[in-house]
Amino acid sequence: MNRKLLAAAIIVPALAAASAGAQDRPLNAPPPGFVSLFDGKTLNGWVGRQGTYSPYEQAKLTAEQLDAKRAEWNADRDLHWHVDTAKGEIVSDGHGVHLATARDYGDFEFLVDWLMVSPNGDSGIYLRSFPQVQIWDPSNPREARNGADKGSGALWNNNPDNPGRFPLVKADNPIGQWNTLRVRMVGNKVWIWLNDKQTVDGQVLDNFFDRTQPVLARGPLELQTHGSEIRFRNIFIKEL
Repeated sequence: MNRKLLAAAIIVPALAAASAGAQDRPLNAPPPGFVSLFDGKTLNGWVGRQGTYSPYEQAKLTAEQLDAKRAEWNADRDLHWHVDTAKGEIVSDGHGVHLATARDYGDFEFLVDWLMVSPNGDSGIYLRSFPQVQIWDPSNPREARNGADKGSGALWNNNPDNPGRFPLVKADNPIGQWNTLRVRMVGNKVWIWLNDKQTVDGQVLDNFFDRTQPVLARGPLELQTHGSEIRFRNIFIKEL
């Protein structure tokens, strides 16, 4: 089955899996066909990674240099990320490194709930270590010039003239309420739904680090920390 047919074949079951509202689904229990990336209690399977650190630069490191980087990043992770075990949520204080999957992924379907604790927040989801599915407060006056009023759930780091930079619809829930992102990535193309509304329809994710090349075929998923407390839960993946 080619990639276009594969992408189309999973639309219906994935829609059904994500149909329940973010407030209503069983906590941290994966829908059929998905596996959980977060057990609700620990950060097992997650590592620290410096934000916007080029995967090309990382590939140049020796094994010893990479081990040293990872130790540094994980120490920083432990300062700024923790699990609220009473609520089954991952919490970022808004500072430090990103939280990245220890594993790399190629083609996938990804589900995650996120909650912006306070107004004017900013976050995102990096795909294979490339930025990013944007998460921000549409009412943030400081980000109005950057298009925040259009809403979250699009590929903000795409080239300004390319489709996918801004969402097809504004679908954010009010600050303080949970939101659900569903991301499907096949090759270098991305489909995104925010709260069951499609915000990106099969657009290419531009390569932030080298605009002349496509993004790499595999890499980790990263939860971005960007200056404000953000919470995550119900983090699931299905490899395609």
